[in-house]
Amino acid sequence: MVPHLITALTGPINELEQRILDTTPAIERWFRLEWMEHTPPFYSSVDIRNAGFKLAPVDTNLFPGGWNNLTPQMMPLAVQAAMAAIEKICPEARNLLVVPEHHTRNPFYLANVVQLKRIFHQAGLNVRFGSLSADIKEPTMMQLPGGESLVIEPLIRTDRRLGLKDFDPCTILLNNDLSAGIPGILEDLHEQHLLPPLHAGWTVRRKSNHFKAYEEISKRFGKLLGIDPWLINPLFAQCDDINFPEGRGMECLSTHVDALLSRIRRKYKEYGINEKPFVMVKPDNGTYGMGVMTVHDAKELDTLSRKTKNKMSTTKDGQPLSEIIIQEGVLTNERIGGAVAEPVVYMMDRYVVGGFYRVNAERGVDENLNAPGASFEPLAFSDSGRLPQNGEIPGSSGPNRFYMYGVVARLAMLAASYELEATDPDAEVYD
Repeated sequence: MVPHLITALTGPINELEQRILDTTPAIERWFRLEWMEHTPPFYSSVDIRNAGFKLAPVDTNLFPGGWNNLTPQMMPLAVQAAMAAIEKICPEARNLLVVPEHHTRNPFYLANVVQLKRIFHQAGLNVRFGSLSADIKEPTMMQLPGGESLVIEPLIRTDRRLGLKDFDPCTILLNNDLSAGIPGILEDLHEQHLLPPLHAGWTVRRKSNHFKAYEEISKRFGKLLGIDPWLINPLFAQCDDINFPEGRGMECLSTHVDALLSRIRRKYKEYGINEKPFVMVKPDNGTYGMGVMTVHDAKELDTLSRKTKNKMSTTKDGQPLSEIIIQEGVLTNERIGGAVAEPVVYMMDRYVVGGFYRVNAERGVDENLNAPGASFEPLAFSDSGRLPQNGEIPGSSGPNRFYMYGVVARLAMLAASYELEATDPDAEVYD
């Protein structure tokens, strides 16, 4: 099932699609060699924006929720990818402990957790859920609107292992991005695999590190394809020690916004693009679309309302927002039912397993769509995105477009593997 899309696929994007199709064998070999040297994140999702003249990732999530938004057709791919991932980490694994987010009474999030259980159950694992919340003191059943249920249990720490009552797992899967910090109960585990690792959480992780790694990868990939890396890479800058309500750090922010807009204008002029450049100002760490705003001119920062300043003061779990990434804004020219849309690609191990369109009728082409009013149109990459269709005219084939999205998403996933290697506190450092 492919949603009906109205998309401006002209100019550079058509050329990029053709180049990717022509270079598919070299691309797949390039990825294969990269994965021989680097370990992919256990699972990930990537938000992509298609401007018609540019296609780029704008966010990479290493603790993806939303598995419930994928189609049933993706299940075989997801199960195969889960098997491959587990075999690498703990081949003899019988038990998998999933640690979800605190807000486990959200029915949509619960549906995501249940979908993860289905995937790993079919991959041959006993799956149970343990909560970091102090409110969960005994096994607690959660009901879903569709009639399904799941049981959340209190975590038990014994010596240097983590588990549940009568449940000792080989592997612990975090579906909690640690925005509120790293709980001591997760530290210093003995002979247990914690996935993703603690330094993948937002306590440590920074988007600027990710996009720095992505920038380098896009240059190498651009050289492989013979294209300008800018066509797949969002420019960015970063500021520390920001406080919007107090006005601290605004000079740094204003300077970087102005400089980045100038760089984008030069690129637009080079490609004859008649759009107004903009940047997205958002937390350098954190998710859920919180603390995000669109800026078209640095002067806008001088007249921010109190409401906007307050919105930009905290992120998820009430964490103060003090580090900012300024990212080149990438328009979305895709529509579903008249509403703007952006593809989100889901991966497990090194494989694309599915995706959906995030649709938001209340937002514009230059705004963050991960906001109230968002809905999801599932897309089965197993049918339409895994394999390109040769001989099709660029821009005319859904499978080719979605294959292209999968390539860009895998580039972002590779950048995440570079990023995690660079920030691993246990990595050996050689002089």
